[in-house]
This record gives sequence, structure tokens and C-alpha cells, in this order.
Amino acid sequence: MKLTLINYRLLIVILLTFTSCHTKQAVDLILHNGKVYTVDSAFHTAEAFAVKDGKIIAVGKNDDILKSYRADSILDAHGMAVYPGFIDAHAHFVGYGRSLFEVNLYDCSNWDEAITRINAFVKEHPSESWIRGRGWDQNKFPAHAYPDNATLNELFPGKPVLLDRVDGHAAIANTKALDLAHITPAQKIEGGEIETKDGKLTGLLIDNAVELVNKVIPPATKSDYEKWLLAAQKNCFAQGLTTITDCGLMYYDAAVIDTLQQEGKLQMRLYVMLSDDTANFSRYLAKGPYKTDRLFVKGIKAYADGALGSRGACLLAPYNDKPGSTGFLLSKQSHCDSLAQMISATDFQLCTHAIGDSGNRMILTVYNKYLKGKNDKRWRVEHAQVVNQNDFDLFGKTSVIPSVQPTHATSDMYWAADRIGAERLKGGYAYKQLLKQNGWIALGTDFPVEDISPFKTFYAAVFRKDAKGFPSGGFQMENALTREQTIRGMTIWAGKADFLEKEVGSIEAGKKADFIILDKDLMQAPESEILSTKAVRTYSGGKKVY
Repeated sequence: MKLTLINYRLLIVILLTFTSCHTKQAVDLILHNGKVYTVDSAFHTAEAFAVKDGKIIAVGKNDDILKSYRADSILDAHGMAVYPGFIDAHAHFVGYGRSLFEVNLYDCSNWDEAITRINAFVKEHPSESWIRGRGWDQNKFPAHAYPDNATLNELFPGKPVLLDRVDGHAAIANTKALDLAHITPAQKIEGGEIETKDGKLTGLLIDNAVELVNKVIPPATKSDYEKWLLAAQKNCFAQGLTTITDCGLMYYDAAVIDTLQQEGKLQMRLYVMLSDDTANFSRYLAKGPYKTDRLFVKGIKAYADGALGSRGACLLAPYNDKPGSTGFLLSKQSHCDSLAQMISATDFQLCTHAIGDSGNRMILTVYNKYLKGKNDKRWRVEHAQVVNQNDFDLFGKTSVIPSVQPTHATSDMYWAADRIGAERLKGGYAYKQLLKQNGWIALGTDFPVEDISPFKTFYAAVFRKDAKGFPSGGFQMENALTREQTIRGMTIWAGKADFLEKEVGSIEAGKKADFIILDKDLMQAPESEILSTKAVRTYSGGKKVY
């Protein structure tokens, strides 16, 4: 039978369609019609990319990707901005998750308000054996006065109470908790302070003194961790965060995280810094860093000093608002020196909390002693908050990474000058000056000390303002970062600070398909719209997680 002309043409179309479908490479997901910020070395933009087996295999223009690949799942971004998943370079993921199930004391304007919240929490959770809370800040109270535990003792004489300051470097404990920890008025502790008044404990504990109470709190169960971490994960994915650096965990924290990830319950990627503790060293240092698809245990978190807000940061000269006091080191320089020597012989990364100019000088001096010039060990200074002008070059000389949190600047700006004076403040929160040392900088939030929002991080870094839009001209704008620098600090540079830049932090072929779609374009949106930006979708390993 001869084919009619119409049937012949139809056959050609069918054959061409069949051939075309089978010449296209099958993938799991195609995103197209987006403004894709790849955050590659040139900060290129693209329109589309293809994902297979959790990784990006091609990035390019709409036509090129759609002609070369086919997928059952095709995502039209409708012209919206697409960025690599945000990476928080310094946070406390486990601590944040726990705080979601404790008394929320953030933004209390006085101690009476805190007491009201505590009472409400106890009524809702009468079976809790301990009353835990976090977030109070005496800088927001009348006369900036520290609270004491008198009311807590009256209300809860038989139940231990421990309420952490917003930065975690001070706490209020009631008498029951102090008794369980065997704390006495005459007791002294290195790197901390146990406050007394008229020979009696007030309940105020600063820095290492807080740990005395923490040690007697019953250990968490696996179900506790699961509850905390899944709640934290949900909130982080909703903000476009796909990798979190958790700073300062014990080996058993890391073990539970690993278990929950292996069970498929915890999808968040985590870079873990182990606390400076011999129990952690005995389990990890000889074996080396531990890595899976979603967990990397490679950092060691140490402390040089305390926090500026609680006057525990170690300064070269006394506090302006507390004459005679220069704060204190949490660890002796000899300890930091021996720790650095030990870690320098391993593949682990040393990451040290340093706030005051004396704390920063001490740890940078120790680092420079063992790093000896340019290197790729990527040792970090966490916060690098107040640096003496003579010490900035100690970062660049030995490739030390400044890991900073832009919202700390906009939280502290209300009282930082009172603490250290205008001249020293010029070396405070100096992100542009720090960036110049190595040409890159890692950005985070330190949540739950600050809000988890990466959009607040972006706003504070670029515009140097808080969520209220204060100050109108920006705080120390000479140290503002550009939009591109900030995006890099929240993605590829944060990944590099965690030795993960070959896996995450940019939208490039071979990288994990961690990406987000935003309802506003951070590179283009006016200042007034930045804080209202929302993540429309969040993908981790090519799978939608929000």
C-alpha cells in the first residue's frame, strides 16, 4: 500500500519527535526561565540548568538546556532570582533547635517581662524537670542593669532554673540550680565570674561559670535531639539555608546528627566544629575528619575570650563603662598555644572565638607562630569583632579566615561605643578591612544569638542597618560590603571556609544541586524590599525541601 502524502509527512514528524526525545539526555530535574546567579568565579548569570542524581550537570541558556535534556520534572522559575542555597558560616544549629522548646526571652524590655514569660512557659510545660530559657539582654533593660535570681527563688524554690543571656556568655541561675552545681559564694573560676553581693550569690554567672551548671543538667535523649533538629531544619529551609556550620559540639552531638541523617530524617547539610575538649580529641584526632554526604566533622572550636555585651571580651585597655576591667581570657595563652601546636599536626581546622582586641591579638599571635606564612589550612577567627589597627595584617600573613556575623554590628551599635569608645570602635565590625586581608570573608549569623534570617545578614552587611532601618545613614559605612561580596560571603566563601567549595556554594556543573528561588532579587531589589524577601522554594540535592 502506498502512503499518502499526508500520512508520509505525519510519519516523518513522529520519527523526528521520537529521535529527538531519545537524543536528549534524561535527567531528574530541569530549571528554566530563571535569573540564575551561578556565583562562579566571574559571577555569571544563566537562565537554566539540569540536575541528575542530586548534582548539577549543565548550566546555560533556556534553549540549550531544554534542547539537550529531558526530565519528568521541569521547573519554570517565571523569571525569578535563583541563587545557590545559603550557607551560614557560623551558627549553633543544635542550640537553636533546643531553644525552640525553651522560654523565649528575646526582646524583653525588662526583667518583669521575662518573669511573665517564664511563668507562662511553666504553666504550659509543668512536667519539665528544669526550666531553661534564652535571650535576655540587660542592655535592653532600664539602666542596663543585670537581673538577679531573687524572684526566681520565690517562684521556683524546688525546680532548677537556668536562663542564658542572648549571647550565651552569661546566665541567671536560681538557688536550686546553684545548689545542684555546688556553687558557693567564695568560689572562683578561671575565665569566668560568679557574681556575689553582700556575700551572697546573685545567680549571675559569666562565661566559664555557666558551664558549672550546664554540667549537672540531665543529658538529652535521641528523641530530644530529633525534636530539636527537625524543628530547626524546617525553619532554616524556609529561609533558604541549605548548609549550616555548627560551632562547638561534643562527639555525642555529632553522633546523633549522623544517625538522624543516615535514617533520612535530617536533610540539612552540617559542617561541625568539635568543642575544645579532650573527650572529642581522643575520639577524632587520630582517626581524622569524618565525612558523609551531609555531615563533615573537621573543625575544632576554641575560645579566646568572652562577649562584649557581658563585658567578658578581653581588651587591651579597660572598658570605658567599667574602669579597671579589661575583661578576661577564657583560656590561658599557654593552652591556646598547646592546642594550636596539636591541631597543626592534623588535618583538622582550628576555629577560635575572639571578640576583644586583646583576645584577637593573642590568638592571631599564636596562629602566626604555627602557620608560618601563606597556607591552605584555613584556620579561622570566629567573630573577629574588635581588632587593633596594628593587628589586621596578622590575618593576611598566614591566610587566617575572618568569620563574621553582620547582624552583630547592627545589634551592638547601640552600646558598643559606650563599652570601648569611638577610637577603638573604628577597628570594630570592620568587615571590608578584614575582607581585604585574603580577598574573601565568611558570613554567618551566630543564631540563636541573632535571628536565623540570611536576609537580615545581607541587609546588615550591605546597608549596615538593623531591621528598624537604623541608623538612616548606616553604621560605619566605610566597612560595608558590596552586594556581590555579601552574596559570595553567604554562599561560596562560606562553603570555602568549611572546605566544601567544590561541592556547594555555587550553581556549577558537578556541584550538589542546592539552590533557592527568591521572590525578590537581592542583587537588584531596592533597600526597602530586602528584609521582606522570601524564599519561594528551597532545594537540597535536587529535592524540594521547602
